[in-house]
Amino acid sequence: MNALNEKVAIITGASSGIGRATALLFAHEGARLVVSARRARELDDLVAEIADIGGTAIAYAGDITDEATAAALVDLAVRTFGGLDIAFNNAGTLGSMGAITEIALAEWQETIDTNLTSAFLGAKHQIPAMQKRGGGSIIFTSTFVGHTVGMPGMASYAASKSGLVGLTQVLSTEYGADNIRVNALMPGGTDTPMGRSVANTPEARDFVAGLHALKRIASPEEIAMSALHLASDASSFMTGTAMIVDGGVSISRA
Repeated sequence: MNALNEKVAIITGASSGIGRATALLFAHEGARLVVSARRARELDDLVAEIADIGGTAIAYAGDITDEATAAALVDLAVRTFGGLDIAFNNAGTLGSMGAITEIALAEWQETIDTNLTSAFLGAKHQIPAMQKRGGGSIIFTSTFVGHTVGMPGMASYAASKSGLVGLTQVLSTEYGADNIRVNALMPGGTDTPMGRSVANTPEARDFVAGLHALKRIASPEEIAMSALHLASDASSFMTGTAMIVDGGVSISRA
């Protein structure tokens, strides 16, 4: 039996990278999906690929910083598939990088809105639907940056993503009695468009790989496997965790 058979899941940031890999894996494992991102064409291609492997998905293109999008995703899941069991709040941005003295307030706020406020909005609308379902799993994509490692030039990214850990802990205690589990996924360096925008030369890529104990960068599919663990009953007694899946970058000094 598939790990997510007949479960209904929302995945944001699904047009590329970790979100896309997770959507394909969840569909392979039997989930029915609502996939979201800003780019409609890429979402349509993903839905078609999911159909090719025998899965079921529907796309919604929208801005995750808009509360109307958060509400619409849940409404679409309920109207199309009858409820909501899993929410992978994965969409995010690196934001403006550089010394904090050079970051404009508007740039800071945009990063906070995209990475943290969107997660609040998502959970706000996802939780009532999960309560009606008798439980569920909410997953936020955070990062090791600002949690175990401070990296220069990434203040807004680190602050926004670290905030997800606090949100995870509070929501897990508030809704644990409703059988709603909330966890944060903490990837290391991953071969995604966002990751490649930082490690944008062979030398930079080698440097980033060398920071990890495994001396390599993850594939999106490897991170998707960890998201599957948090979404499935395999993690039925896990909640409130910051699950580090970082290839040992947090502990490596070599």
